[in-house]
Amino acid sequence: MTFIEKAKGQKKTYISTFRFELKSPPAGEPRRTENGAELIHREESCLKPDVTLNTTACSNSGAAVEFLDPQLQVVARVGGSARLHCRFSSSGPVASCWIHDREKVVSEGARASVESSSSSSTLVLSELLPVDAGSYSLFVCNRGGTAHWTASLRVIDCPDPPASCPFVSQLTCTSLVLSWSGPCFDGGSAVTGYVVEHQRLDQSDPGDWTVLTDRCQNTSYRVRSGLDLQGQYRFRVRACNAVGVSDPSEESDRIKMSTAVEPQQEVTSHVEVLTDTTHKARDHYHVHEKLGVGKFGEVFRMTHRQTGRVCAGKFYRARVSREKMAARQEIKLMNDLHHTKLVQCLAAYDTPSEIVMVLEYIAGGELFERIVDENFEHTEPNSVNYMRQILEGVQYMHRKRIIHLDLKPENIVCVNGTGTLIKIIDFGLACKLEPGKRLMVFHGTPEFVAPEVVNYEPVDLPTDMWSIGVICYILLSGESPFQGNSDAETFALVTAAQWAFDPESFDGITDEAKDFISGLLMKDKRTRLSSEKALAHPWIALFDDSNSRSTKKALNKDKMRRFLARQKWKKTGKALLALKRMARCSKSDFPNSPSPVDEQALGKEAEHAVASLEKQLWSEPRFHQALRDLSESCGATVNLACTIHGYPDPEVIWLFDEMPLVKSGRVQMNYDKNGICTLTLAHVQPGDSGIYKCCASNSLGQALCSARLTVGHS
Repeated sequence: MTFIEKAKGQKKTYISTFRFELKSPPAGEPRRTENGAELIHREESCLKPDVTLNTTACSNSGAAVEFLDPQLQVVARVGGSARLHCRFSSSGPVASCWIHDREKVVSEGARASVESSSSSSTLVLSELLPVDAGSYSLFVCNRGGTAHWTASLRVIDCPDPPASCPFVSQLTCTSLVLSWSGPCFDGGSAVTGYVVEHQRLDQSDPGDWTVLTDRCQNTSYRVRSGLDLQGQYRFRVRACNAVGVSDPSEESDRIKMSTAVEPQQEVTSHVEVLTDTTHKARDHYHVHEKLGVGKFGEVFRMTHRQTGRVCAGKFYRARVSREKMAARQEIKLMNDLHHTKLVQCLAAYDTPSEIVMVLEYIAGGELFERIVDENFEHTEPNSVNYMRQILEGVQYMHRKRIIHLDLKPENIVCVNGTGTLIKIIDFGLACKLEPGKRLMVFHGTPEFVAPEVVNYEPVDLPTDMWSIGVICYILLSGESPFQGNSDAETFALVTAAQWAFDPESFDGITDEAKDFISGLLMKDKRTRLSSEKALAHPWIALFDDSNSRSTKKALNKDKMRRFLARQKWKKTGKALLALKRMARCSKSDFPNSPSPVDEQALGKEAEHAVASLEKQLWSEPRFHQALRDLSESCGATVNLACTIHGYPDPEVIWLFDEMPLVKSGRVQMNYDKNGICTLTLAHVQPGDSGIYKCCASNSLGQALCSARLTVGHS
């Protein structure tokens, strides 16, 4: 007799042979069953008595599931419904389930319904929420195994409001520049622009909110008209996408136009700053609107009470000794940095209640924000000018053995709103290298840190040069060379120093520029260009006024705008949904053919559901087509056939007059993958007449059908 044991992922067949000896009773004595019932004694049988009896069973394995033109992506709006439908071809019974983002099993409920058949499955989601977005995988199991197909559901809605209230990064008597962070979640559809609104506050009855512009493409906007020089205003911003407009952001601080003073020329004379430990900053300065926030604390625009000089006050969050030590270290370091390309410290206050550093007010805003302005020219020669200034400031620092350790676009700012002069700011992470001491740090911005920082190896002056290479790459292309879908992926790309010049992004960029970047983005810091060698590089001299190769070809700003938007999302610390969606869109998660199941990539709940699909196929044996009685003449070939369904594959034996049959020259048995079970008897004789039974059994039960064969005499 034969039985089949099924193990996960494979099928094993064990065949056991039992020997039965058929002996005829004495003449005239009837053969009896165990319960004493008499059987007709046949004096002659064509089934010989001394034969090894054996039965066989053929595995009912089906073919793998084939998916038929399934959907790849479905787009639906919040509050609406989505229908994910997939047709497939399969042999035999199937079991299926839907998995959301390879973790959560989709079960039927108030908002979800599933309709499945042997050839298709449909998932309908209603009253959609943003969390419903993601990948949906249909896992289908048949006797041939399990396969899945994945489709993407985008749930789009109006975007969230901008993540921060607008800050005034520049303020003059006639204009101001607002900056803000993009929304934490873009609604599933890319943000296309912003609406900027303002409200006047210096009247007895504050006016309604008025739209300044509904076509702002960036996360900053220069207000050039419509403001009273003596007015007081508050601003807010809305984000727009293809679906609609968001709710407004938080409102800005009250802005008094009368406090605006035209910014002074950049500081050219430098004095030693002595920290004031007896006064507070507010004793000497008026504190106005907030200019920005960071891990260190907040920055406000200030004016000196006596001279009216405009400054920026960096108010440290110095509650514990470690924070106070870091603040004092930065103030001390700033006293060593007297260069026109570095922001200058003008005063410092250190009292038990606060530590404040007063800096020169740099009115031009971030360099990259200036570049994407529609009225600003962005060319390769201009980029050389910026890089030269950065290198001059870094060269001065490096000659003093000071490394910045946080060079990035946000820390390169324009001196004013019209020119092309820049300064380097934010020395909160800067350190002075001491002879004979190794310095190892693990801080900075992932996209801009050098491999030695990620590997926690000693840093040195070339560590800043790597960051300059990344800034230059972005400046010319608008793309970040090491940006991954997560910090871990970014760190991996940095440590491997894996990068390349994208042909499209660097189309028209000179070979000298590429060579300059290549000389900075070297994994081994000992081989990177120093600040002196970088300033002497041919690219820096390529576009001076006397050079005939000078070109004014405008560089594309669209990628730069996307880079800035992504950076501001990340700075909010709340952009998980938007970044998750971007990560999905950047990966090829939609195969053109079904892929095998990778259970290690599934969550525990999903893995359990997929593993249980095979059990859903289990069924006790049953005959879909039973045996039929036959009458044949002597010498003919007889075929007895039936169809059996059951899973695990049933064990099948044939009986003749309650005794098992085995294969022989005259007796053949077959059990094919479609469940058709056939007994073939060749050259039948009258002694073959009788009852033939097919018995099918598995662990869930058994089934039996029989038929009578009558063989006539020739």
